[in-house]
Amino acid sequence: MLRAVGFKDEDFSKPIVGIASTWSNLTPCNMHIDELARRADEGVRRAQGMPLTFGTITVSDGIAMGTEGMKYSLVSREVIADSIEVVSNAERFDGVLAIGGCDKNMPGSLMAMARLNIPAVFVYGGTIKPGQVGGQDVDIVSIFEAVGSFGTGKISRERFSDIECHACPGAGSCGGMYTANTMASAIEAMGMSLPYSSSRDAESQEKKDDTAKAGEAVVELIRKRILPRDILTKKAFENAIALVMALGGSMNAVLHLMAIAHEARVALALEDFNRISKKVPHLANLKPSGKYVMSDLNKVGGVPAVMRLLLDAKLIDGTALTVTGRTVAENLKDVRPASHEEIVRPLSRPLYPTGPMVILKGNLAPEGAVAKIGGLKTFYHRGPARIFDSEEETLDAILEGKIKPNDVIVIRYEGPKGGPGMREMLSVTGALIGAGLGDSVALITDGRFSGGSHGFMIGHVAPEAAVGGPIAALKNGDMIAIDAKKLTLNVELTSKEIDSRVKKLKPFKPKINTGVLAKYSKLVKSASVGAITL
Repeated sequence: MLRAVGFKDEDFSKPIVGIASTWSNLTPCNMHIDELARRADEGVRRAQGMPLTFGTITVSDGIAMGTEGMKYSLVSREVIADSIEVVSNAERFDGVLAIGGCDKNMPGSLMAMARLNIPAVFVYGGTIKPGQVGGQDVDIVSIFEAVGSFGTGKISRERFSDIECHACPGAGSCGGMYTANTMASAIEAMGMSLPYSSSRDAESQEKKDDTAKAGEAVVELIRKRILPRDILTKKAFENAIALVMALGGSMNAVLHLMAIAHEARVALALEDFNRISKKVPHLANLKPSGKYVMSDLNKVGGVPAVMRLLLDAKLIDGTALTVTGRTVAENLKDVRPASHEEIVRPLSRPLYPTGPMVILKGNLAPEGAVAKIGGLKTFYHRGPARIFDSEEETLDAILEGKIKPNDVIVIRYEGPKGGPGMREMLSVTGALIGAGLGDSVALITDGRFSGGSHGFMIGHVAPEAAVGGPIAALKNGDMIAIDAKKLTLNVELTSKEIDSRVKKLKPFKPKINTGVLAKYSKLVKSASVGAITL
C-alpha cells in the first residue's frame, strides 16, 4: 500500500511523519492550508523523512456564531484531537505535524500531540489582514458590533453592508487577539511551534517558509527523540499564561490550556492563572480591547519580541525546552524586545499593571468563573439580574431595547452539558457594544465568550446550571455583585436560600438526545477543568 502512494525501496528506512491538515474552504481561516500542507511535505522530504498527509475537520466559529450550529464548536476540539490520535496511532507514525487555522484547531491538535507523545510540531495557518472601510480597519468583530448598531438605528444599512463586505478580505484567522491568535501565541510560548510562526500573516511567503521549516524540525525531533511531554511541562504552561496576559488574549485560553495540560499530565489549576495575572502586566494594545491587530504585532517583531520583554523581566522561564531542540532563552538570544511603544507598551508604561484576565469565585461560582478585564473602565458592578435561558432570548431582548443600564444579564443552560456545547456569545456581546450598552451592563453565563468579546463579561461559571449550579437558582431582580479586584462573583442571597432554591429545581432534561451532542453532554466535565471528555 505504501508503494502505491509513492514509497521507493530507500524510503522504508526513513521516519514517517503524519501531516494533519485542517484544510477546508468553508472558512477563510483554513482555505489556504492545503498549500501549507504541501510545504510541510516538502520540508519533511528535505530532512529525509517520508510524509503522509491526512485530513481532519474544522468548524467556522464566525459562521456558526449566534445559531444552533455554535453548539458544535467546542465539540469539534474533541473531534480534532480524537481524529489525529486515531490516524496517528493506526498508521504508527514516527512523528506528527499539524496545521490549524480556526479556533479549535489549535487546542485540538495540541491535545492529540500530548496524548500521542510522539515527536510533534504545530503550525498555525496565520492571521488575516484587516479590511478597510472608509480608511478605517475593520475585522470580523466589526460586523458583529455593526449588528447591534444597525438594530438600534445607529448606522445606515449602506454602512452595515459595507462593513460586512470588507471585514474579511482574504485567507487567515480573525485578526485581533481573539481565540485563534491567542492560542497560536500560547503554543509558541509553550515551545510547540517554531519562533515567529504564530504571528505571521496567512498570505505571506514567510508563512510558507515557516511551514517547510516545521517539516524539517519534526524529523529532527524524531532523530533526537524529543517528545511533546518533554516540552509541555508546568513551566511551559506558565510561560504560555504569562504571554496570554501580556497580549491581552482570549479568555478561552483558560479552557484550552486546562484541557491540554490534562492530556500532558500537568497539574494546572485555575489558581495558576490568577497567580500569574498578578505579576504580568497587560502590554499589547491589540483588539478587541485595544487598537491594533496581529499583523501590526508581526511588523514590530511578533511574539518573540514580546517574549523577550518578558524574559528580560524574569516573567517567563527561559530554561523551558522547545521544538527547536533549544530552550526559550536560546531561541530569544538574538531577538530584540518589541520597540513600538503604542503596539506593545514597555513594562514601565503598561496598559494595565496586571493581567487582563482573572478567575472569580463566590456563591455564584464555587468552582470558578473567568472574567476578561482588559479595557474595562470600572472593575465593580452591582445590579439586578435579568435572567435568560438561552442566547437567542438574550439577543432578542437587546435588539428590542429591553436591557437597561446597570442590568446584570444572566444567560444560563448554555454550559458544556446544558447547551450542550458551551456556545460563545459574540452575537450577544457584539450587539451590546453596538447598542451602546457595553460600559453600563454586565453579563454572566455558564457558556463562554468569543475572543472578540469585550466589556464586563464573565463566562465559564461553574458548576453550570444543568448540573444544579447556583446560577440555576437565580431569579429576575436578584442583586448580583461582581468585583474584579477582589475576584468575587456573588448574589446577595444567603446560602440557605440558594440551597432551598436549588432543591426545588426540576431535574435537567437534555435538549438533544441523539448524535454527537448527546454523547458530548454525557461525557463532558466542568468548564473548571477545561470541559474535557475523559
